[in-house]
Amino acid sequence: MNAAPLLLGYAGAVGFLAPRLLLRSAWPYRAPTLAVTSWLALSASFTVAVGLAVYQLASPPEHLHANLVDLLHSCGLTTDTAAPDPTAAARLAVALPAFVVLLVFGSFLFEVLSGRRTRSRHRKVLDLVGRRSARLDATVLEHDHPAAYCLPGYRPRVVVSAGALRLLSPGQLDAVLAHERAHIAGRHHLALAAGTAFARVFGPLPLARHGRQQTAVLLEMIADDRALHRQPREVLAAAMYGMAAGAAPAGAFAVGGPTALVRLRRILAPQRRPHAVLRVSVAVAAVTVPLVPLLLGCVHVIG
Repeated sequence: MNAAPLLLGYAGAVGFLAPRLLLRSAWPYRAPTLAVTSWLALSASFTVAVGLAVYQLASPPEHLHANLVDLLHSCGLTTDTAAPDPTAAARLAVALPAFVVLLVFGSFLFEVLSGRRTRSRHRKVLDLVGRRSARLDATVLEHDHPAAYCLPGYRPRVVVSAGALRLLSPGQLDAVLAHERAHIAGRHHLALAAGTAFARVFGPLPLARHGRQQTAVLLEMIADDRALHRQPREVLAAAMYGMAAGAAPAGAFAVGGPTALVRLRRILAPQRRPHAVLRVSVAVAAVTVPLVPLLLGCVHVIG
């Protein structure tokens, strides 16, 4: 039995239905770390499902079983020494799904390296125009416009403008700096690069479009929650309101920006974390969902 229809149906459900369910649910904004993991797990599962479906469609029927036996033999799981005939059709069947996976992975590497180059150029500018503050453990820019952002990754940097230092109270400044350091400590640029890479490859797919948008919002919420460990929510909300118009350069994270409004509402109207049962269930699903296409791909063996 060829599992391609089953894999394509699963990919359709993950790519079109799962994003709708996540967007309609209340728990993602109450557990942003788990929600980011879920979006990325769904993206990985979709990629694997499409790759396996392409393999099933492109592989000659007589090679489906032989290829699986060869894979099991290479892993030491079978003693069958018969090797499949490496015909051109069989090679193509392997090359096509490999291309799908490598396209996504290559896009991720491009995003990571491109962001690193952009941040490196910006650091050189900061070395020329900024001054290092040992007290703040940040770079201060002599600019009247209130702004604060971080450059994550290699040689991370937190940047704050002189305008922000004049605007913010000590508690508000502490909350803003904690927010930015949370992005650096959590390596949020990698999660954002993964969401952007998937969207670059699969474009208008709802999972890709909404996943990239929601990942950006959720990463800011994660940093907000870290800041709330140091300062009360009223202090962080006031700081975000004052810095809402602040923008970040390419490759950076800022406490303000277009996500500030929805985050302010979340901070000022706090809700309890999801029930432990829901959290555990979603965590287990996020871990296992990338493996589901592999299980579906074995259907042809049973048939």
